[in-house]
Amino acid sequence: MSIQSPCFPVVNGNLRLAIASFPSSTLRSGQRISGNGAWIPKRGRVYVKSEANTDEETSSSSSESTTSGNASIFSSVLCPLLKLFSGGDPSQQRNHALEVATSSLASIARLPWGSRVSSMSTDVSSSPPLRLQLFEFEACPFCRRVREAMTELDLSVEVYPCPKGSVRHRELVRRSGGQEMFPFLIDPNTDTSMYESGDIVKYLFNQYGNGRGPSTGLLESTLFTGWMPTLLRAGRGMSLWDKASTDPPPQMLELFSYENNSYARLVREALCELELPYVLHNIGEGSTRMRSLLNVSGSDKVPFLVDPNTGVQLGDYQKILAYLFKTYSSPASA
Repeated sequence: MSIQSPCFPVVNGNLRLAIASFPSSTLRSGQRISGNGAWIPKRGRVYVKSEANTDEETSSSSSESTTSGNASIFSSVLCPLLKLFSGGDPSQQRNHALEVATSSLASIARLPWGSRVSSMSTDVSSSPPLRLQLFEFEACPFCRRVREAMTELDLSVEVYPCPKGSVRHRELVRRSGGQEMFPFLIDPNTDTSMYESGDIVKYLFNQYGNGRGPSTGLLESTLFTGWMPTLLRAGRGMSLWDKASTDPPPQMLELFSYENNSYARLVREALCELELPYVLHNIGEGSTRMRSLLNVSGSDKVPFLVDPNTGVQLGDYQKILAYLFKTYSSPASA
């Protein structure tokens, strides 16, 4: 499932792309995006998923569309309310006890998802040579479903936050896929681009989970508790900060995190509100990537931020938040 909500308007831009009707949320595309937002052509053609199982897919699509439509109606009401109660300027001093409490409750609501690596996941040594690219926004429950799957599969990915008011990444999604829907996945290893969180999760497990299906309850639980973190966090990680820099950094930031960590969530919210692209190194319990974190930070604690643009490395979430909003605010607001 993906969110396509009236409260997330289409970005007006000069680049236009005709919107085609595809029989599936999956298409194979001959391009990928670089860290600075430029498209890299790989092939000169686009493949559409086979229609061999048209009846089955149409039925599934109809059911999914109904649920997705309900989500869109709900979010069209929810988004303005969350914006109203989101606490104002995210760069200002916060009540950290309240921040941690609400984020911790959000983590409890989503247990056990997004906390540990599945014992059946592919070893990191056989991870895809090119990183997957995920376009999403932190507050979206269906984007969260995909991030939870990525933690379980021990995948490092490039994240391109797409907050409401986006000045870069939403337009890229519309140009690539034809619609502003989230989450949106690009896998440059297979030339695959996908909408719909359920389809993305199934694809990830099939491709990077030794061919198996999603863990029992991962998809279903989103409909019951997936909205809890969004509500508890009052819409943090949903809208672009009005003082965020409009210029992307030359190099992508790197964040060591796992989806259901309450402190890492606060950092990801800030990265989304600043629309900063970053490499997400998932370090769930049992991750084979833990050695990398120990080497760079000397600790197994997350979140841990690496900014190659300034050489800064930080492991305290409060310091990370202060650093991000100070470093990546627009010159006029600095």
